Amino acid sequence: MSVRLKKPAAAAVPIHAVDAAGFAAAAAALPQAQRRWLQTLGFKAAPDSFALLPGEDGRLAAVWAGVHGLDHPYALSLLPRALPEGRYRLADGGLALQPQAAALSWQLGSHAFDRYRKRPRAAAQLELAASEGARRGLVLAESITMVRDLVDTPAEDMGPAQLAAAAQALAKAYGARFRQVVGDELLAQGLPAIHAVGRAADAKARAPRLIEINWGRPRDPRVTLVGKGVCFDSGGLDIKSAEGMRLMKKDMGGAANVLGLARMIMALALPLRLRVLIPAVENSIAGNALRPGDVLRTRKGLHIEIGNTDAEGRVVLCDALALAVEDEPELIVDLATLTGAARVALGPQLPALFCRDTTLARELVDRGLALHDPLWQLPLWSDYHDRIGSDIADIVNTGKGPMAGAVTAALFLADFVPAELPWLHIDLFAWNDAARPGRPVGGEAQTLRTLLDYLERRYGAR
Repeated sequence: MSVRLKKPAAAAVPIHAVDAAGFAAAAAALPQAQRRWLQTLGFKAAPDSFALLPGEDGRLAAVWAGVHGLDHPYALSLLPRALPEGRYRLADGGLALQPQAAALSWQLGSHAFDRYRKRPRAAAQLELAASEGARRGLVLAESITMVRDLVDTPAEDMGPAQLAAAAQALAKAYGARFRQVVGDELLAQGLPAIHAVGRAADAKARAPRLIEINWGRPRDPRVTLVGKGVCFDSGGLDIKSAEGMRLMKKDMGGAANVLGLARMIMALALPLRLRVLIPAVENSIAGNALRPGDVLRTRKGLHIEIGNTDAEGRVVLCDALALAVEDEPELIVDLATLTGAARVALGPQLPALFCRDTTLARELVDRGLALHDPLWQLPLWSDYHDRIGSDIADIVNTGKGPMAGAVTAALFLADFVPAELPWLHIDLFAWNDAARPGRPVGGEAQTLRTLLDYLERRYGAR
């Protein structure tokens, strides 16, 4: 942990957080030599910039850091791996960063995925006075980095069984109940679509499964989270290109994000009766693989024609959503790396939100922008439902043609959630394709802080 919640020691190097608007006034209090040094370095307090001020003894005396704002989640994220190793503290004066933002941003900036490669140096340490806000910031950071590590882990070490083990460890840490339905038992328990997608994988090492976590008091409102857990997606018989397959270890990013949100909910003790459902499979190629043109009966009883085996995510999700509906929760949220069409429309940084309640959707979009954890609404346009019509089954798992692919995928899922049941579908990327402070290239948690904020506002605190 690079953030230590303790009374900052006087020996720790002070960090003066400033923004461009207040820099001149803050710098005016410095000795003339130090002002000139900042001028020589060209430091003007631009966000994600910093300057080192030496003392008369030649040692590091202070750090001046340009930040976005008091509550920005990445305010200090540049610093932990850019500053010299050692202990630091926030200085008095300048911008008084909110403790949550300070702890969150520093911890995110210090984390690195090092399972297979050790980093050449440790991150700098921040000493921060213990407070409720600082502790909350660390809960958020640890949940986010857990998501990143799960997504970054290659499929060889993060198959359905390993994903289940991660969920089981999380459940144990917070006193939740864990169970899984594995292999042919999926058929016996009425989850045939999950079984069909995953049956071609190695039956011993990588068998398909439904992962479930339950937590909370029976009297509290039930919220169910559903996460797509395709641990590797070859495309099946409709095999992907080499380029298209390269990052398919991240196709369980929806499941990883669901576990991250569940960790936040449990760690912060929200007054919810939480249920987590993750269909975990590997979409492989073998003699028993699902074929284009096959028709599957789902848990709900609808029959699906398989138009393309590479549109497998919606197939495993439909059984999980049908199961989620059966105990009539107050809210269902599903997270899935579902379509390339959503990425073409919105790019990697903006997950697509589908919601039948336009007022709620607009509230979530506004909160996401305010929290720097954005998502953007796309329409559940019912007139496009005929694009997933089938001549021999109830629906087909691919749209007709390349247009509105994210919308038709969402409409497919909507057939498994009753219109009267509140439901959010989030089609996310779960990946940073370019590095930014606190957001290295690799797996990413998206929309979790926004969803947590919504749940806290709706249900309050325990």
